[in-house]
Amino acid sequence: MADATDMADAADTAGATGTTGAAYTAGVTVTACATAVAESRRHIPRAVHHDIPRTVRRAIPRAVRAGLRPDPWKRGPVLAALALLLGLSLLLHARIPNRIGNLGSLVETFLPWLGLFVPVLLAGALWRRSASAVLALLLPVTVWLNLFGGLLGDRSHPGGDLTVASHNVGAGNPDPAGTARDLAASGADVLALEELTRRDRGTYEKGLAKVYPHHAVLGTVGVWSRLPLSDTRPVDIRTDVGPLAKTKPADVTLADNRALRTTVATDHGPLAVYVAHLGSARVNPRAGFWTDSRDRNAQALGEAVAAERNERVVLLGDLNGTMDDRAFDGLTSRLRSVQDAAGDGFGFTWPAKFPVARIDQILVRGVEPRSARTLPATGSDHLPVAAAIDW
Repeated sequence: MADATDMADAADTAGATGTTGAAYTAGVTVTACATAVAESRRHIPRAVHHDIPRTVRRAIPRAVRAGLRPDPWKRGPVLAALALLLGLSLLLHARIPNRIGNLGSLVETFLPWLGLFVPVLLAGALWRRSASAVLALLLPVTVWLNLFGGLLGDRSHPGGDLTVASHNVGAGNPDPAGTARDLAASGADVLALEELTRRDRGTYEKGLAKVYPHHAVLGTVGVWSRLPLSDTRPVDIRTDVGPLAKTKPADVTLADNRALRTTVATDHGPLAVYVAHLGSARVNPRAGFWTDSRDRNAQALGEAVAAERNERVVLLGDLNGTMDDRAFDGLTSRLRSVQDAAGDGFGFTWPAKFPVARIDQILVRGVEPRSARTLPATGSDHLPVAAAIDW
């Protein structure tokens, strides 16, 4: 019995001793690990811990590895092709031929709106996880910003010696008297009106008489001024062509006149002012974008401006086209747009309820644009435009 008891006691002692030893060993191991971690952190810059979270440090290598995989570059070839086509259309818009449906001019009329395809294509590229499509979109984004990025901000400046305004009042305007009141309150020193009808002409003359003591109307265009006018005459923009055009009496021709030239006497000298309403542009399923009369008028008007001897010129009117359209190269090579130089945004003017294009223009030469803006809507389907100019 004594031997058995001794053996039991020995076993208990050994067990207790083994348990204590294991606990001791585990404690030492934990302490050693903590010491090693602390030592390793000493060798890593503190800024790394604070500036680059662990999730970011892990995400960057994963993103790099994902970008190097061939799959993202193979996805979305159609999206990538469309992005490149969009970029080339913006970059080479002047080379898009007009032989088929006047396609080039149609694209140029709404050229800024091509930028709306960028977010659509970007959404598709992200959905398809196409790296090639995202990269291809850099072309249209870069070209669009180069063409129109400068128009996104406000380029106007305070001041201006003279304020000019223009408005296509609309032949079907239901409230010409109200339109006249609005224009009289616009603050313009020189006001040009287009699409005047015989029925409404007297209404505008009466409504504007108190503010503008000087005015002249030739056919469907007119000019009202606070300053004296002289040498007012019609401008032949070849509105009426054909074998019978030259046989019409002068009074019949004048009734349909759509352009005039006058001289405004300013404190800084004479200012040549042109008022014009060019032919309409139409989208036709058969003919495409029909602009024959407008293009003919624009060419004739450009020739008239080129022959103008006065160094200071202002052109006001409804040109039925944007200045991106190649049809106006004869004008834009000699005059500059006040909206591009000193406007706020794109300054779209038509249609008045939801403007998508600036077809009502103020172009100048020999004077400095200070500001340009659209005026509040009237009863017309066009918005009025105004600009302050300086010498």
